[in-house]
Amino acid sequence: MKYIFIISMMLLTLLTGCATNTINRSPALTLNKHDSIALLPMENHTQTAQAGLRMQTIVQNLLLIKGSAGLETWQPDSNTDSLFEPANAKTTARAMTWAKQTGAQYAMTGSVTEWRYKTGVDGEPAVGATLQLIDMKTGNIVWNSVGAKAGWGRDSVSDVAQQLLQHMTSNLRLQ
Repeated sequence: MKYIFIISMMLLTLLTGCATNTINRSPALTLNKHDSIALLPMENHTQTAQAGLRMQTIVQNLLLIKGSAGLETWQPDSNTDSLFEPANAKTTARAMTWAKQTGAQYAMTGSVTEWRYKTGVDGEPAVGATLQLIDMKTGNIVWNSVGAKAGWGRDSVSDVAQQLLQHMTSNLRLQ
C-alpha cells in the first residue's frame, strides 16, 4: 500500500512538470481568403537574435496553409542600424505605411516575448508571442491573440513556436 502511494505521488509529480500552454484570444474571426493581408515585422522583445524574423516566417506559412490568397510579406531592409534584427517600432511604422500603399485590407503584426531554452537539467524550450490583425481602413485591431508555451526537454524552440502559433491562430479563419 505504501509503495502504491509513493508511485502515485511520483507519477503526479511527473505529470505536473509537463509542457504548459497559455493562450488568450479575441473571439473567432472569419475573413475571405482573397482579402489582402500585409504581414508586418514581428518585434523582438527577447535576447534571442532574429526571433522576430523566425516568428514572421512561421506566421506567414500558417496563413498560407489556411488558404490566404492575398498575403503580402514585408521584406526587411538589409541595411539597418540594428545589429541583430530589423524589427523595431520605427520599422513597424514604415511597414504600416508600406501596407497602406499596397492597398492591403488588413495588416498582421505582433511581437516575440520569449524564445529560448530554459536553464536547468532538461533545458525546456519556451516561447511567448502576441499577434494583432489591424483593419487598415479604420486602424482598429479586429483580432488579437497572446500566448506562451513551454515544451519538453526533447522539443525544439521552433516546434514549440509552431504549436503555439498554430493554436493562437486557430480561431482566425479564411474562407
